[in-house]
Amino acid sequence: MTLAELAFLWLAWIVAGGSPGPANLAIAGTSMQVGRKAGLCFSLGVLSGSTFWGLMAALGMGALMMTHVWIFEILRYSGAAYLLFLAVKSLRSALNPSRLKAENAHHGTPAQIFGKGMLLHLTNPKAILSWGSVYAIVIPADAGIWGALALWAFLLTGSALVFIGYAFLFSSDRMVRAYMKMRRGFEFTFAALFGAAALKIFTARLI
Repeated sequence: MTLAELAFLWLAWIVAGGSPGPANLAIAGTSMQVGRKAGLCFSLGVLSGSTFWGLMAALGMGALMMTHVWIFEILRYSGAAYLLFLAVKSLRSALNPSRLKAENAHHGTPAQIFGKGMLLHLTNPKAILSWGSVYAIVIPADAGIWGALALWAFLLTGSALVFIGYAFLFSSDRMVRAYMKMRRGFEFTFAALFGAAALKIFTARLI
């Protein structure tokens, strides 16, 4: 690939990764409600999940999972169930203002918050399919293992920029003040998006 093609791929990866989705919404919510440290821990957990699926795709595990559909199905339904759980939490927060922060926040030790972020992305079919599609479409057949790993490391820098950037952006005082004014609207939005994502996963066809 040329330098211009690599730059375009990296920017497209960032735009796609930065679009509203379960991981980014959870990072934003945690950063705003609990603070920057918690948001960073959660974002690093999400990044570790992305790192795992990217590495698996580079090593050819994506093709294996699509061959053994039952593996993908387990991950698919686990991820959908977790998203549905997050949707219910957000809805309860929106309907009960007095418990708003406690319901939607990802509390716990740094390790626990990190684990929640990792679990969210490990059970997110979007992460699996995103990495798998890049390797299926972009990388040439003769690239070899080192070429595949180089692409993995290259795109992972974009993922890190998005996830960690969300944690810094949504833990700023300005964003927190804006959120506090519109937090019920945010919670209803989170509930709707988490619920829609879960429904889409439950009803999606693999072929």
